[in-house]
Amino acid sequence: MLTPILSASFLGQPAWLWVAFIVVVIVLLVLDLGVLHRDDHEIGIRESLWLSLGYITVGVLFGGFVWWQLGAEPATEYLTGYLIEKSLSLDNVFVIASIFGALAVPRVYQHRVLFWGIVGVLVLRALMVGLGAALVARFEWMLLVFGLFLAITGVKMLFGSKEEAHVEDSRILRVIRRVLPVAPQLEGGAFVVRRAHPVSGKLKRYATPLLVALLMIEFADLIFAVDSIPAIFSITTDPFIVYTSNIFAVLGLRALFFALAAMAHRFYYLKHALALVLVFIGAKIFLVHFIGKMPALLSLGVTAALLAGGVLLSLVKTRGGDVNAAR
Repeated sequence: MLTPILSASFLGQPAWLWVAFIVVVIVLLVLDLGVLHRDDHEIGIRESLWLSLGYITVGVLFGGFVWWQLGAEPATEYLTGYLIEKSLSLDNVFVIASIFGALAVPRVYQHRVLFWGIVGVLVLRALMVGLGAALVARFEWMLLVFGLFLAITGVKMLFGSKEEAHVEDSRILRVIRRVLPVAPQLEGGAFVVRRAHPVSGKLKRYATPLLVALLMIEFADLIFAVDSIPAIFSITTDPFIVYTSNIFAVLGLRALFFALAAMAHRFYYLKHALALVLVFIGAKIFLVHFIGKMPALLSLGVTAALLAGGVLLSLVKTRGGDVNAAR
């Protein structure tokens, strides 16, 4: 009875492929929170690296599964999308670290916030991928809009100001505090607490700083997705490849957060490399109209080379611990 349903096409691919992906993600999340992190504890760099390695391994193996089921080109597009999303999301790591710092979220509870943030990512990215796929299917010229947007964003990143925004002054934080009653301090790992109202004395629900941090992280992810989703649609318009590569990259990056946050100062030139990647992807869309589609393997190679160059240059320039040497 289930065979016809699983064999039916859903967003361009057999439904059973989507089911297989969802099962893998659910298993990963259950293992993460239900087994490895059943109790709140402070995650060190070593544990963060091992956890991230596990997520990366699963992500790459899923790329092999895509190769087995759909062929070499879709698998190469998946790996390119995975690499682009993981790289573009590195900036998001630094924003998340700023949010945790501004709201004084202890390291022991940070994994809890990041984990539940994944649930929001699954939903938000699904909506954005669905919208992007509908737009591209209906209006082919939307790819040109995506390309122009990516190129402009890359140029702004390359030559824009290096000044950092202060989370305490952000508009979204002011809106959250205006809309939600927020407790002044944490109460364990709870996102919502019930306390007596200071005037009426009646019990009332208050959001804790953990919930505020979660909402801000979800908003930050939404902003960063505005760059990453068009970037991957520039590689492939297959919603299955776009969504799966996005989710596996984000899953692994959240696991790597604790190691990256401690080494953020070592990646000074990474933003420059990301900017060049965006310009390259944006320009590639326009070149398609003159020289035809660029081989997926070439796109992957150029993207990997730019990012590897940015990382290596950063590590060389900051190997003595002097960040100012890279400036």
